[in-house]
Amino acid sequence: MKMALYKLIVTLLISLCLILPLTQASKFEYCGNKDYAVKVSGVKISPNPVKKGKPATFTISATTSETITGGKLRVDVRYFGFPVYGEYHNLCEETSCPVTGGDFVVSHSQELPGFTPSGSYSLTMKMIDGEGDELTCISFGFHIGSASSVTDI
Repeated sequence: MKMALYKLIVTLLISLCLILPLTQASKFEYCGNKDYAVKVSGVKISPNPVKKGKPATFTISATTSETITGGKLRVDVRYFGFPVYGEYHNLCEETSCPVTGGDFVVSHSQELPGFTPSGSYSLTMKMIDGEGDELTCISFGFHIGSASSVTDI
């Protein structure tokens, strides 16, 4: 009986370890049918859903066969289809440059204002090299919930 309970607990723990990372990943789409130099393999949003007034981190896993020495990220956010936010970021502040061929990660953290409306948003991210060429473009949805009711001390 104890052995059966032990096996059940181990099975549940292994299942959680396999399923939990999947719940943090977000589906994404490329902006068009273009063959981009940078291929995105995943998007992770933490926390998910994003909480207003709290820091949120967007992590993009990607791969390239080219060397990227610099550039910028263009981020545009829409709420119910209406543009509500847009900005550029220095690519080398979001990942280690130069990016040599292979896998790399782009990560950006930002705290959303407490007055940000709850709901579903869409984000479009374009990666542009130092020459102005578009390396990739993806879009994905995310949800902003209310801030945590727990007060930080």
